[in-house]
Amino acid sequence: MADLQHRVRLFLYRFDARGPSYLLLRRSEGVNPTWGPVDGPIQFHEQIETAIHREVCQDVGLPAPRQVVDLQMPQHWLLGDEEVIEWSYGVQVPAVDDRLVLEPRWSEGRWAQFSQAYAQLCLELDRAAVTRLHTWITAA
Repeated sequence: MADLQHRVRLFLYRFDARGPSYLLLRRSEGVNPTWGPVDGPIQFHEQIETAIHREVCQDVGLPAPRQVVDLQMPQHWLLGDEEVIEWSYGVQVPAVDDRLVLEPRWSEGRWAQFSQAYAQLCLELDRAAVTRLHTWITAA
């Protein structure tokens, strides 16, 4: 029987004079860690909204989200005896200074405009998610 885990992938964005920018993070571990979105587990008996708030505020040190957009791109896969479902969201945060308070699992974080963010994301699913988010928030 597979162990079921739910996770969130959060594409944080903010608006400034140049338009939207997206937060990219690099993991501390690994030989060649790549850039990606904020991600983390949904704890047992935790609502998705609570997990999003926890990841934004505690793991990255940013103010509470202003708006959360369901990207409607759940991913589901099996890894041995582990079943994983990831839920992708766009999360608007206030435009604050660039100082981030990162958990130790993150070695580096930076804000990037869409073209830079797209190019630096390693996974095709992350590129598709940031493209969908960018399209939705700039279409209004």
